[in-house]
Parts: sequence; structure tokens; C-alpha cells
Amino acid sequence: TMWAWVPWMLPLLYKFGLAVLPAKPENISCIFYYKKNFTCTWSPEKEANFTWYTVKRTYIYGRISDTCNSTSERGSSCSFLYPRISIPDYSTIQVEAQNADGIIESDITHWNLNTVIKTEPPEISSVKPILGIKRMVQIKWARPVLAPVHSTLKYTLRFRMVDSAHWMEVNFMEGVFGEETFNLTGLQAFTEYVIALRCVAEGSRFWSDWSLEKMGITEEEAPHGLDLWRVLRPAKVDGRRPVQLLWKKAKGAPVLEKALGYNIWYFPENSTNLTETMNTTNQQLDLCLGGKTYWIYVISYNSHGDSPVATLRIPAIDEKSFQCIEAMQASLTQDLLVVEWQSSALEVDSWIVEWVPDMNSEPSTISWESVSGARNWTIQKDELKPFWCYNISVYPMLGDRVGEPYSIQAYVKEGVPLKGPTTRAENIGVKTVTIAWEEIPKNQRYGFINNYTIFYQAEDGKEFSKTVNASILQYNLESLTRKTSYTVQVMASTSAGGINGSSINFKTLSISVFEIFLRTSLVGGGLLILIILTVAYGLKKPNKLKHLCWPTVPNPAESSIAMWHGNDFKNKLNLKFNDSVNTEEDRILKLCSAPSDFIDKLVVTFENVLEELSTEEPEKGQENTLGGEKNEYVTSPYRPYCPPVSTETPPRRSQHPCSGMPEGTCSEAREQHLPSAQSLGPDHLCVDGSPNPYLKNSVTTREFLVSEKLPDQTQGEP
Repeated sequence: TMWAWVPWMLPLLYKFGLAVLPAKPENISCIFYYKKNFTCTWSPEKEANFTWYTVKRTYIYGRISDTCNSTSERGSSCSFLYPRISIPDYSTIQVEAQNADGIIESDITHWNLNTVIKTEPPEISSVKPILGIKRMVQIKWARPVLAPVHSTLKYTLRFRMVDSAHWMEVNFMEGVFGEETFNLTGLQAFTEYVIALRCVAEGSRFWSDWSLEKMGITEEEAPHGLDLWRVLRPAKVDGRRPVQLLWKKAKGAPVLEKALGYNIWYFPENSTNLTETMNTTNQQLDLCLGGKTYWIYVISYNSHGDSPVATLRIPAIDEKSFQCIEAMQASLTQDLLVVEWQSSALEVDSWIVEWVPDMNSEPSTISWESVSGARNWTIQKDELKPFWCYNISVYPMLGDRVGEPYSIQAYVKEGVPLKGPTTRAENIGVKTVTIAWEEIPKNQRYGFINNYTIFYQAEDGKEFSKTVNASILQYNLESLTRKTSYTVQVMASTSAGGINGSSINFKTLSISVFEIFLRTSLVGGGLLILIILTVAYGLKKPNKLKHLCWPTVPNPAESSIAMWHGNDFKNKLNLKFNDSVNTEEDRILKLCSAPSDFIDKLVVTFENVLEELSTEEPEKGQENTLGGEKNEYVTSPYRPYCPPVSTETPPRRSQHPCSGMPEGTCSEAREQHLPSAQSLGPDHLCVDGSPNPYLKNSVTTREFLVSEKLPDQTQGEP
């Protein structure tokens, strides 16, 4: 029978194993909002499954009980409403949580309503100064309406200056019932303050919320002291030095403090009788002082009086300042720029921090601040401009002497440079080139330049890159290809990123200057060696060198051709030459002007004479030297044709051959006293002036006789 119930019990056991009860309510907390409600909260705040909550309460010392209902959708809290709440009273609270799987209850808690009462905040009516009382304001407010009448309230007053985020607090007990007042002292003169109040019933641990803020201003008085500083400029040619004086309210002076003007007087050290005085309403003044040490005094004044005197010492031009700062660094936090420095001079405990934008131009304003009792300085990031580079300098102050400053640069925020560097290619070679670029102007860097990257690529080739540090402004690219076009870009990078400059193109050389010099040196060296050998050969064999350079011109009269005709030819030749010198000189030389190659033409004319003699002999019945056959004249294509004429000398009374020719031409011909030209007569001269290559060691065409049948030369000999 027992085993028969097992199948029926398994589903129930399985369902019970999967049941998830709600979490037990814990950390119960209750607050009594006076004359409003009694509210209790617990944890957890949310449940995975829908849950019903029932809050069970007993009150009036446990004699009466009631409940408050809530669900997990409305949150883990429940309120008992007024008027079923009164003080003094003791209550108990227990929270019951229920879901579809079951119910669970919290522990019972006990509550004294006097300890958990919370009142409404007080309402401030006024914050005003009291006439004649300096550095004080009087605060007036009304007691909260929703506060137990029988309880004494405690108050907390908090206040701050308008431009400050730091609150200060004052605690006090209430006085008489009704309108409350409190005199807040120890404030700064002529300064606006923000005031707020809260209260708590005596014995309760819950304060009211803060009241609405109210502002008031303290009474004005004479100005506070001034912070005084200077900027020393380089001395002029005459030895005078420009000095810019700067002053402002002393640190901690009232924000709203007003000054009607400033009195300044200065004099050389130990020479008060040379005191100069000035008055201004500005907070700076430009002076031109000598090279000595000067003392400067400045006060501010208003209708209530004068401020304390601010004193500053200007050192002499040749005075050496001390140096005690060893290192300095700047760091950034979430909202601040922090500057810290190190110094081994323990006696120095006062410093001047100076900061100015570095914008490639003379700064319009210099900001500065004094620091005492610390070796660090902070400034809100909002007070400095992002992407601007600031020069920050720290001056040590020892008494009235100013030491040597230590300076660094800092950005409160860095960005990508506004533009890339301007690039150019220099010293282009066969396989090398120098890529140079210019620094980006400081107002366009937007951060510290960490490095430069050179990207270069041959046409239709792979891109390469080289990275160099920020101090390098040029780089030599090597292992390039000869006679190839390249594209180059340079990228400047900061911590925020990089930007490329404009791209440039260049082409490597096909031959280098060294190669040109080497080839020229080889050719020139070879020629020099040849000249040296030639000179040495000439010195060793001077006659042979003279013969090579200036060969002897053969005499046509002694040519072997003249020997073919024997003595007869020589007699005729001499006769014609002698006869023509006296009788035909004027007529022959007036034919044409003598060209520069007149000697060459004489040789050709001589050959014509031979041809003439060979034609005269057949007419006189002698045997033709060429076999008795009729001779034929053949003309070279490079020489104009001269037809054969009679070789008999025409009468001397014939018409002058120079008629119709310029006089200068014939006069030049007369100056050539060559007898061979006179025996030929005018009919054998050709106007052509082509050179005779006979004297130039080359073959020159000339007129010669060619037989129609060319027998051997030996057959024509007599």
C-alpha cells in the first residue's frame, strides 16, 4: 500500500523542490516626518518574482496595531499616515513578504518616535551687514512650522564666498521662540556670501533638508594689500632698462574690493632724494630705470582709506641672481594642472609662478601668482585655453631678492596639429636625397610634437616610411632607384594623433656629379699622358716630330712627271715661266683674285700645261705619247669643266683680261709673284677656286687627259 502512494507523491516533491520563497526583509529603517507620515523601508529593494508586502505595526505603547500594504512594483517601502501618529510614542514594526511559493517574515523592530523625527527646513528671511560693524552679516529666519513645539532645535549654518565652492559651517542652538537671528563674523570686507540653514529636533538623528540659499554682502572698508611683480626687459643702448610693473589684489583679499586708484613711488637704492611719484588707475605701469638697484612702493586707496604698502626691489643690471630650483614638472589631473618643483634651499619658502601663452609673438598679458609654504602650484584647467602652449616659470623669493627662474612648457589639452609640415627635397642624387621640412608654427601645433614620419614611394612602387624624433628637421633617404620619380610626405604627430603635410615629387639623377668627374678625369688624364708622351718623343727626336707636324711640300718642277718628257719639257717649262713673267704678268694676274689655296691651283695648272704640251706635239708631226690617238678631256665632277683651247700665246695687244672686274681683285692677283701662273695664258684659267688636295695629303679631283683607248703607259714612251 505504501509503494502505491509513491507515484502520486513524486510530482508534489518535485514541485516543492522548485519553490522559491521571497527574500527575508532586512535592514528596516523608519522616519517620522512630523505631522505628515511614518515611513519604513527595507531591503532588498527589488524581487525577481511579484511579491506582496504587509507591514505590521503596534503603537501607543503596543496597545493598538494596524497594517500597511505594498507590492514589489511600488518599491520596498510603506507609510502610515497622520493623524494616527503622535509623540512621544513607541512602536514595533514587522514586515511580511509573500509570493506564489510561500510567506516569510522579518524580525520585529522597536522604534522611539522622538529619535526618528524629521522636521521641515527653516526659511531664511534676510542676510544683511550691520552698519559700522566690519566683516559681519546678520542672518534672520523663521522657526519651521512642522516642528514639535516642545522640542529644542539645533541649527547648522553653512556659508561660502560667491566665487568659491568651499563651504564652511557653524553649529548653534536656537534662542527664543519665534524669529531667529544669528550674527556671522570673521568674514572678509566687501565680499558677497551664500548662506544656508538646516535644523534637527533635540534627540533625533535625522536633520532637516537645507533651506533655500540666501546671499548677502559685508560692509566695504579700506583696500587690502597688493601683490606686486615686475617684468624686466633688455637694457637699451644708453644703459636704461624698461621695467613693467604689475600688481593685483593680495591673495585672500575680498572679491568685491574696490580701489579708486594707485600711488607709486620709486627711487635708486640709498638715494631717497631722487624719489619719483606717479598715480594711475590701471594695474600695471611701464617704467624706464637706470642700471642701478631701485626700490618701488605701491598702495591702493578708496573712500575708506589706503591699503598696506607693497614693496619690490629691482636688482642692478650686473647683479647675479641665485639659483636654487633643481627640477620641475607639470602633470594633469581630471580638473587641474599641477606644477611641482624641487629645491635644496630650505630657507626659501616663497615663490612666484608666472605663466604666459607661447604664441610666436610678444604676449599681451602675463599671469602670475605668489605661493608660500609649498613647492607646488595648481590651476583649474578651465582657466587655461586648450591646445595652447604655456610657458610656466617659477621664481624663488628670498627676502627682497628674486632668484633665477626655472621654466617648462605645458598644455592642458593636446590635439592633432592644425596642418602638416612644409616639405622640400634637397641634394638630389642618383640614389640619395635629403628631405627637409619646416617646423609647424606654435599656434598651429596643438600639442608637443613627439616625432616626424617620412613616407616616400616610387611611382608604381611600394610605400616606405622612416620615423625620427621631434628635434630632427631633415633626413637623408638612401638606396633609391636611379632615374626614378618619387612622392614624399612628412607627418607630424602629437599624443592626440598626426597629420600629413603636402606631398612633393622629385626624380633621382641618371648620373652623379662624381661619375661625371671620374669620366672627365679619365679622359683628361689620358689626353694629358698622350701630350706628355708626344712632348717627350719630340724632345728625343725633334726632326721626326717636325716632319710629322709640318711636312715638306713637294716642288712640282722636280716631280717625276716632269722627267717623262726629258730636257725638252724642262726648257719649255722654263721658257714659258720666264717669258710669262715679263710679258704676260699684268694680263694674267688681272683675271681673278688670288684665293687662299692658290698654290694648290698652281699644281693643277701645271698638270694642264703637261696636257697642253702633249697636244702640241701631234700638231707638229710628232708621235702621240698616248699611242697617237686622239685625246679626250675628262672633267672631275668636283671641278668645273675647262674646254681645251689653242696653246699658242695670243698677241699681247689682246683685250685686257681684267676688264670688267673689280680693281681690288686684280691688284690681289698681281701680288702673287708666281711665274707658273703667267705662262698659262688667260684661256687656261678656271674661275673655280676649289682646293688642291695635293698639299693636304688627300686625293683631289683634277682635269686630266684620257685616251679613248687606254694603252699601257710603256707603249707611249719615245
